[in-house]
Amino acid sequence: MKPFRHQTALYVAAFLLALAVRLIRLGTWTLTDTEAQWALQALGVAQGLHPALGSQPAYVLLTSIIFFFYGSGTNFLARFVPAFAGSFLVFIPLLFQERLKPRPGLFLAFFLAFDPGLVSLSRQAGSSILAVTFVLFAWGFWQRKQSRWAGVFAALALLSGSALWEGLLGLGLAWAILQAMEARGKTESASSHERSEWLSALWFGIGTLLVGGTLFFLSPNGLSAWLSSLPEYLNGWIHPSGISAGMILFSLIAYQPLAVILGLIASVRGWIYRSKRVMQLSIWMLVALLLAVFYPFHQVSDLAWMLIPLWSLAALELARAVNILPDERRQVIGVAGLSIFILFFVWLQFLAITTLPIPSSQAIDSIWLMAGSLALLVICILLVGVGWSARTAQFGATWGVALALGIYSFGAMLGAGNLRVAQSQEMWTADKTPAQANLLLTVANEMSDWSNDNINAQPITIVGVDSPALEWLLRGHQISLVSALSASASPPFAITANQNNPTLAKAYRGESFVWRQASLWDNAAPSDWMRWLAYHQMPQSSETIIFWVRNDLFLDTKSTKP
Repeated sequence: MKPFRHQTALYVAAFLLALAVRLIRLGTWTLTDTEAQWALQALGVAQGLHPALGSQPAYVLLTSIIFFFYGSGTNFLARFVPAFAGSFLVFIPLLFQERLKPRPGLFLAFFLAFDPGLVSLSRQAGSSILAVTFVLFAWGFWQRKQSRWAGVFAALALLSGSALWEGLLGLGLAWAILQAMEARGKTESASSHERSEWLSALWFGIGTLLVGGTLFFLSPNGLSAWLSSLPEYLNGWIHPSGISAGMILFSLIAYQPLAVILGLIASVRGWIYRSKRVMQLSIWMLVALLLAVFYPFHQVSDLAWMLIPLWSLAALELARAVNILPDERRQVIGVAGLSIFILFFVWLQFLAITTLPIPSSQAIDSIWLMAGSLALLVICILLVGVGWSARTAQFGATWGVALALGIYSFGAMLGAGNLRVAQSQEMWTADKTPAQANLLLTVANEMSDWSNDNINAQPITIVGVDSPALEWLLRGHQISLVSALSASASPPFAITANQNNPTLAKAYRGESFVWRQASLWDNAAPSDWMRWLAYHQMPQSSETIIFWVRNDLFLDTKSTKP
C-alpha cells in the first residue's frame, strides 16, 4: 500500500518520543526486589563471576554487556535494555502494513509510544517487554517473508522468560478459533519454497540461541537458563498471585479508557459489517484478556499482550474520524470543543468529590452535577446529529472524547512510568517499592568515609533481611548475607529487621529506615479508590529496617580515646 506524505519522518518522531518517555528519569528510583534480582545476575556476569541465571537470559546477558563496558551497574543502565527495546514497538505497524492501512498504522505507533502500561513495563528491569517486542518482530518479519530475521527474533523471544508463553498461548488460541470459524477442514501441504523459509528461520534461530544465549560462549549456563521459563509459567497455574481478577479489569479501565472505548466501538462495528481484520483483532484481544484474568499467578503486566490488538482496534476507529469534509470542519471543531469543555467540568467535579466526606450533601450534589453534565453532552451530540448531520456529531464527539481521554492517559502514563517528581502508587508496579533507599545509601557511605576515608571501605552484614534490592543498593560495599548474627561476630556495619536486639544495642548505634512499602489495594475504601484515580495515592504498609554502626567507628568515640 502506498505510504502517505512524511510517513517516515512521523514514525521517526514517534520513536524519538517513545524513547524520550522511557529514558527520562529512568535511574531516579532504586530497583525493586524483582528488578534487582535480574540486575544482580547481569552484574555478576559482567564481573566474570558466572552466577546461576534465572529464566530471563535475554535481559541478563544483554545488560551484562552494558555493565562490562561501563565498569559498574547503575539504576539507569539496569533499565536501559528494556527501555530501548520497548521504544521499537512503534515500528510494529510498519511490519504489518498489509493488514493495517497507513493512517491507522501511524495512530497505532503513537498509541504504543505513550501507552501507560507499555511505558511502565519498558521502564522496569526485566524481560517482559522484550518478550512482547521480540515476538511481534518475529511475526512481522515472517509476514514480510524475511525468514532469517524472523528466526533471530524468535530465538531472542525464547530467551525472554515466562512472559513469552502467555503471549504464544494467546496467539495460538486465537488462531485456532479463527481457523474453526473459517471451517477449514483441509490443510494444504507446504511448498518447497515454504519449507526453505522454515529451514532458514530455524537455522538462524538456532544460531542466535547458541551465540546470544551463551554471550558468545562466555556464559554457557545462559543456554540452559531459558528452558526454565516454561516450567515457571506452568507453575503459575498452580500458585495464585493474590491479585484479584477485578483489579486486573479495573486497571485496564483506569489506565487505558481511550483504548477501551474506541476498541469496543470498532469491535461492534466490525462484527456487524463482518470485517475480517477487526474480527481477528477482537478475538486476539478477548483471548489475551481472558488469559490475563484467569491465569492464577496473574499480574497487571500480563495485560501487555492484549494492549496490542486493543490499541490496533482503537487506531482503526480513530482513523475513520479523520475523513472530515471541508464544510464539516467548523461544526466538528465546535462539537469537539464542547465535548472537551463538559468533560473537563466533569473531571473538576470528580476532583471536588475526592476532598469531601462520603456520604455528604456536597458530594451528592457534585455527583448529580457530573451526571447532569454527561446527560447534557449526550443531548447536545444528538441535537447536532439531527440539526446538521450524523457525521458531524459522530466525528466531533469522537475527537472530543479522544483528546480529553488522551490528556488523561498522558497523565496516567507519567504516573505508571514513575516520571513524576514524587513516586506514586501504580498497579503496573507489582513489587514493593523501596522508600528511603537514597537516604540509607547516603548514611552508609558517609559512615564508611568517616571511619576509613573511603565510602566503600567498610563491609556490611545483612542479617535476616531477604531483599535483592538492598543488595543492589549497597553493591559498592562488600556484602555478607547471614540469617542470624553469631555472638562472636562484630561487623562494622549491620542491617537487621526492625526488632529488639539487645546484643547489637550494647555495642552499636542504630538508625531505622522505611525500606519497602506496599499499596493496600485489597483493603482500600471507595474514597481511597477515588483519590487514587485523581492523584494516584493509596494507603500503604511499611517495612522498617535498622542500620547499625559499631560504636568505635563514630568520631566522638575516637576523640575520647587517650
